[in-house]
Amino acid sequence: MAKLQSDQLKQLRDIFIRFDMDRDGSLTQLELAALLRSLGLKPTGNQIHDLLANMDANGNGTIEFEELVEAILPDMNEQILINQEQLLEVFRSFDRDGNGFITAAEFAGQMAKMGHPLTYKELTEMMRNADTNGDGVISFNEFANILGKSASDFLGLTVS
Repeated sequence: MAKLQSDQLKQLRDIFIRFDMDRDGSLTQLELAALLRSLGLKPTGNQIHDLLANMDANGNGTIEFEELVEAILPDMNEQILINQEQLLEVFRSFDRDGNGFITAAEFAGQMAKMGHPLTYKELTEMMRNADTNGDGVISFNEFANILGKSASDFLGLTVS
């Protein structure tokens, strides 16, 4: 079995930390689902449940970093990590003040800069679709989830 390069391992650790919302060193089923969707995978609820059960070597109901590495090591490829980094770059282009969240104003401004000005109704609908926790801003995880679902449907453009 091929070993991950140290830079790939670091990128994977960064991704893991980003999705460990409560910072407890493990991923819940919801956090795991968000991470997988950000990597371009679209597992169903049952698949996520089965995956969690298969990955959870110590049986505590969550996935620790080492369990994640062991589970995805055979299928890990550089492209997944590159896609994650590209997604983070796109997120940062929207997050103008660098605070880790995209506001409606930042979103509208970046869309206009990209040649896709939004009406108030379009902006409101897009923010509502993306802001799954209802805090009024889009976090990286929400951004990754919505783009993972369908970038073209959400933004009306192709992200490459």
